[in-house]
Amino acid sequence: MIEKGKKIILFDGVCNLCNSAINFIINRDKKDVFRYASLQSDIGKKLIIERNIDTTGIDSILLIDTGVSYYHKSTAALQIAKQLTGIYPLFSVFLILPKFFRDWIYDIIAKNRYKWFGKKESCMIPTPELRALFIDQRG
Repeated sequence: MIEKGKKIILFDGVCNLCNSAINFIINRDKKDVFRYASLQSDIGKKLIIERNIDTTGIDSILLIDTGVSYYHKSTAALQIAKQLTGIYPLFSVFLILPKFFRDWIYDIIAKNRYKWFGKKESCMIPTPELRALFIDQRG
């Protein structure tokens, strides 16, 4: 079950960069804004279908927000940064840049993420302490 009012981050569960990013977000989500699921999980696939999200060209990160259907690519990353503690909300200033330019940079990284950062054989398994944050790992 998805908690009301939580924003959901869907991520590539076999990507080392994506898994590191999720750990980074968890450590800086002091307001407990986010819940997580891999794109490959049953719940991830279900959320994509329920919200009629066109995943063409989207293979690394989606942010499902309560008042908005979803954000993807650079917009998702910057919207996530807005919610974190520390200096990271300042990165949202990059939202003023044209989306095509932000996504062009994002796409270069996304296209090369396996080559540059590696790939896991299976999705990450959170520790028992973090399991409650992952909507695809609940019992």
